[in-house]
This record gives sequence, C-alpha cells and structure tokens, in this order.
Amino acid sequence: MKTLNPQGIDDMLLYRLGRVLGTAGSLITRICEGEFGITRREWRVLANLAKSDGLLSSELAEVAQLDRARTSRAVTALVAKQLVVRVHRPHDRRQVALHLSEAGRALYQAVLPRATAIHRELVAPLSPEQAAQLDALLALLQHQADTMQRDADLPKADRRRGGRKVGHDYRRGTPAGSAGEEGG
Repeated sequence: MKTLNPQGIDDMLLYRLGRVLGTAGSLITRICEGEFGITRREWRVLANLAKSDGLLSSELAEVAQLDRARTSRAVTALVAKQLVVRVHRPHDRRQVALHLSEAGRALYQAVLPRATAIHRELVAPLSPEQAAQLDALLALLQHQADTMQRDADLPKADRRRGGRKVGHDYRRGTPAGSAGEEGG
C-alpha cells in the first residue's frame, strides 16, 4: 500500500498527481498555445472569470489558486490580447473588476469543449462508482490540504535570493549560514 507508506518519490501522492497533471495537462497546453494563442495559466484565469465574472485581481488569484504576481501577469497578457477588460467599480474607483470581453467569452466557449473532451477521455476508464469515489476522495484530500495549509508554521522561501532560507547545508553537514559556509 504505497500511498500510505511511501518508500520514495514515485510512491508519493503529490508526485503521482503531478505526473498525471503534467501528462494530461500538456494536452491542454498544446491546445491553448498551439490553437488559441494563450497559456494554460491564461486559460485558468479565463475559465475562472467565466464562472465568476467581475472579480478583483486578488479575488481571482484566490479562486484560481495562483499567487498575485502570476495572476497579475496573466491578466495583463489577457488585457493586451483584448480577452479581459478592467472596469473601475463605481462605488470605489481604486478597485478594478475583471470581466471577460466578448472575444474572451468566445475564446472560453471555443476551448471549453476541447478541455472537457480531454477530461472525459482521462476519466473514461473509471466506472461511475469509481468516479463518485474519486470525487469524494478528492474533496476529502482538498479539505485536508486546506487544513494543513491553514495550520502550517513553515518558513517562506526568499525567492529573490534563489529560494534558500537558513536551514541545513546537506553538502557540508552543517546548518546553512554557519561560519563554515562560503559566500554567505
């Protein structure tokens, strides 16, 4: 039972899910980039705006589960492609709501059946009972992940400095940043 007792990376759930996402997701990427001229991240933004039009960028980042910087870059690219429009909210001109343009909605409607077809083909080997079980298990795992994230007390990586924080230098067997480390 490798899921409950992983012996290496190939047994770990996140790695296994990542491989499925990487493989099947590459099909979505090829459709988005090759046929429609948008990235998979831009597709994610379009799809979330199609579901909840008029979100603020921060709200969009939350529902799309992207960091704010990536969301901002995707939105800026979609605005440049005239697929998304920014509209100042009348009650507070500092707030800018994001809306799909007519072209954005048309693009979403063109990509959606292609993405849905990939989804259907991916889950085709599952029986209806297995699909229902998968839905329930994914909901349970998402709840657990949300709880873990909320309760986590972990350091954040300093991305401006290569993502490295003070920790253990496994090459030297010493704490990183100790007197034995060169170049600080």
